[in-house]
Amino acid sequence: MARPRLDDPDLPLADLMTRWPQTIPVFVRHKMLCVGCLISPFHTVTDACAEYHLDEEDFLAELRQAAERTRG
Repeated sequence: MARPRLDDPDLPLADLMTRWPQTIPVFVRHKMLCVGCLISPFHTVTDACAEYHLDEEDFLAELRQAAERTRG
């Protein structure tokens, strides 16, 4: 099985936050309720950005930056 990719359009938010927990503050900073949400295993970044009226490319860039920041 392939390693998950942060920019995979089919990656559920729950999987994203489990694999890259350092991205959680990005969701919190945008006042998104995705962290711990019962829908996060089913929603993707695309879904969340649509729900919260965020630019998906900008949000993904923030997630990438957070994921890279703590990479060892």
